[in-house]
Amino acid sequence: MALSFFSLFFFFTCFSVLQLSHFSIARLHNAALSRSQLTAQLDSLSKNDTPTTYFEVTKPINLPKTKPCSYLLLKHDFGYTYGKPPVLANYTPPSNCPSQNFSKIVLEWRATSKGRQFDRIFGLWLGGIEIFRSCTAEPRPNGIVWTVKKDITRYCSLLMTNQTLAVYIGNIVDTTYTGVYHVKIFVHFYPADKELTLDKSFNKGFDSGADLVIPISRNLPLNDGLWFEIENSTDVQSKEFKIPQNAYRAVLEIYVSFHENDEFWYGNLPNDYITANNRTDMQGNGAFREVIVSLDDVVVGAVWPFTVVYTGGINPLLWRPISGIGSFNLPSYDIEVTPLLGKILDGSIHKISFSVTNALNVWYIDANLHLWLDKKSVKTQGKLLEYSNLPLSFSLASNFKGLDGSFVTNARRSISLNGWVKSSYGKITTRSSQDLSYSNKIVMGNEANLQIVDQTIDFNDNVYAKTPSFSGHVLESFKKFQFHLYSDGVEIGDKSYASISNVSLIFDEKRLKGFKNGTSTSSIQNVQKAQGYMFLKDQSIVNGVGSTQQTYKYDENSGCYFRNISSSNYTVIFDKVSNSCSKTTQSQW
Repeated sequence: MALSFFSLFFFFTCFSVLQLSHFSIARLHNAALSRSQLTAQLDSLSKNDTPTTYFEVTKPINLPKTKPCSYLLLKHDFGYTYGKPPVLANYTPPSNCPSQNFSKIVLEWRATSKGRQFDRIFGLWLGGIEIFRSCTAEPRPNGIVWTVKKDITRYCSLLMTNQTLAVYIGNIVDTTYTGVYHVKIFVHFYPADKELTLDKSFNKGFDSGADLVIPISRNLPLNDGLWFEIENSTDVQSKEFKIPQNAYRAVLEIYVSFHENDEFWYGNLPNDYITANNRTDMQGNGAFREVIVSLDDVVVGAVWPFTVVYTGGINPLLWRPISGIGSFNLPSYDIEVTPLLGKILDGSIHKISFSVTNALNVWYIDANLHLWLDKKSVKTQGKLLEYSNLPLSFSLASNFKGLDGSFVTNARRSISLNGWVKSSYGKITTRSSQDLSYSNKIVMGNEANLQIVDQTIDFNDNVYAKTPSFSGHVLESFKKFQFHLYSDGVEIGDKSYASISNVSLIFDEKRLKGFKNGTSTSSIQNVQKAQGYMFLKDQSIVNGVGSTQQTYKYDENSGCYFRNISSSNYTVIFDKVSNSCSKTTQSQW
């Protein structure tokens, strides 16, 4: 029997696990237009004329005490830019800093907007290298502002050469969608606290930024972003490349985002359910996705991405002013491919390819190949010793009658590589591996108005490198991505509809880095819970509320950071920050 409105409201007020949207998530897949209309109507309920500041909760960047050399890279108003070329600007390295020895480099994005607009994905590329991917905040009639800072020190070698900056936001401005994004982009170069001596040891080389970064992206000119677009499960996009013959380490950094029919892939239903119920308003291919990365058509790694919810996703009120985890600074994913150098150190052209298992349109994917070069050698040589790519273990159990039922999906994958490279450091042997597991349960009820999603991804990888004179360098990462959704709605008569929803996002990572002089550990626990409801009459919103609670905890050998924050209807109602690792802080977590 369908839940009454009072039952739904009771659930919302009494359980922190509930959340709301006007549509069940299955309906949200085809509801981008309606989502934007709802947003505009909700904004009209606010009488506040002060611009709202939006932000993503994350750890502040650890900066040196030196004064930065700061530069404005680009100032531009992004209006009708959809289907047009990226905005380009010439980039030159800093020349008037008192020191060219930088210990930290920070990209800063500042933006304002006013009116009505969709959430827009965008990217920044320097010389074809993607250095930042993000989602715009959705504006309000009274205006919004938001700032994002990203540590881009790993791209230092790139930033020391002349390049072309490309920025793409596919925006549309007309009589309905009036929001123009007014953007300023800065880069801040922080000289080192003290002049650093050049450490040429293998350990320092392994632990520093790459000497060269090669773009694995589309080439300019084009009328879109430089990312590749994966349109379906059989689509494969590739880029040819060639590396210098004196490389001794290689890491492939992958940028991933999902859109349109796969924006809510974690709630997609099996095709047989959709066919049996003749529901063309729902998206299929099930709830499992993986990005497959291949080198010369051989699988070398996989990305099972974190479930980023964009600023207009599920219920836009949930992400105002606290944005969803990863939405303002989408994560990238590293794959250690050093054991494969023996395959590509021949001076020939090779190919990296991307595909997405079970994909619907559309996924944006590109990559950066980070290379460490042996300055004392013209040519290194290597050999792949072991390669293991166990077949994907996958299971799907369905149990449904009509529109109600449950679907349980499980998957596992393991990839490992082992190889050596001969360089001036000696014979470097590197082992790398990925172990991934996935579980997803979807429950459909209330004639498909109710949807519950419970998903967990374990994404673990490790790297071990050694030389005859160096005992070893270890990098281990243990990541857990969790996503929970409750969404339900009910007709309450007189052309009125009530909808509630709850979403929980959890990003949990533990890292270990070991080397000759010791071991360092760090951990992130980022938990976000949001609840909302909307009441509609004749498809117009009469009332609505969105609330968010978030706790962020970062621990490492050198210090800690903790933040406990909550908001409701655009207003921060509690915010406590601590840099202490005290037991009191830990108990709050």
